[in-house]
Amino acid sequence: MVRTSDITQLSEAALVREIHAKNRQAFTFIYERHFQELAMAAFRYVKDAGIAQELVQEVFIRIWEQPSLLDENGALRAYLYKAVINHAINYLKREKNIARHHSLIAESLTDSYLHNLQEEQELKLRIYQEIEKLPKQCAKVFKMSRFDGLKYREIAEQLQISEKTVENHIINALRILRENLFYRQDNSRDYTTNLRLMQLFALLAGDLLSRL
Repeated sequence: MVRTSDITQLSEAALVREIHAKNRQAFTFIYERHFQELAMAAFRYVKDAGIAQELVQEVFIRIWEQPSLLDENGALRAYLYKAVINHAINYLKREKNIARHHSLIAESLTDSYLHNLQEEQELKLRIYQEIEKLPKQCAKVFKMSRFDGLKYREIAEQLQISEKTVENHIINALRILRENLFYRQDNSRDYTTNLRLMQLFALLAGDLLSRL
């Protein structure tokens, strides 16, 4: 397997080979690079951001569990788009004759749904705990932006700092969080759980993810 520092320089074909070899760093790199654009592609069909994100995650989990789905000589990005769109279309077919509220009631009664809900809440709690460990001013700016929904200008005015300083605090917070959540991670977590944690982190990072 290649070194982590070399992953960003690999071609699509080389990345696919690394996934076939179960290289988690390569898989995570692809996940973080394409997650948002694939979620937007799915959203065009299902019209629900949460469901779109779940569909994309399911596609990635299936790829991790069955890397042979990826053709080493194929175009990776094109395959991901095709897989996500097909998954979205199949979802719509399944939901076509089921009233949404009936579906939710049935889903809420399953052990799987309750387990996933509990796990998601535990992962959110883990993220919130890490946010509280950030430097005081950094944590304050981050929460004002991500939880209070304030714009950079509004935060800058309230704290009497520049908008650039606000942006730097948020980028620094995201870097620290990613380091603590993924590179100093609990080895007892399975990879599917890590994927869910990545999804929650990607939602927090938003359009700044590519700059981390």
